[in-house]
Amino acid sequence: MLDINESEVAITAIRAQGAGGQNVNKVSSAIHLRFHIGASSLPDDVKERLLALHDSRITKAGELIIKAQQHRTQDMNRLDAMLRLHEIIHSVEFAPIIRKATKPSRASKLRRLDMKSQRSDTKTLRSKVTRSLQD
Repeated sequence: MLDINESEVAITAIRAQGAGGQNVNKVSSAIHLRFHIGASSLPDDVKERLLALHDSRITKAGELIIKAQQHRTQDMNRLDAMLRLHEIIHSVEFAPIIRKATKPSRASKLRRLDMKSQRSDTKTLRSKVTRSLQD
């Protein structure tokens, strides 16, 4: 489990958008969290996987920007932004498992061919019986 150093995260309070009455115009309750991936203390492989994500929140300069404005208070939005940052980093913490191609065994090939012939026989027996003219 990776820990994120608090000094590597820049948090600024901004005014929230959307409905909220007079409170939304008075209070800067939304949070902008900025995390520079290249300058962080994360391992290099995690940085590469993080930068390889096709996420619109990651800028070309390698900065991850999270905007949190779900909650009414600044503290709750700060906590929400940090949780979302942790989720993104933990999603790329481990390298994906690479699938190794395998060949089917000879016995499994024979079983498949046997089942195919059995299904073929079953369907042949379901067909109409044609009468020969010599009867």
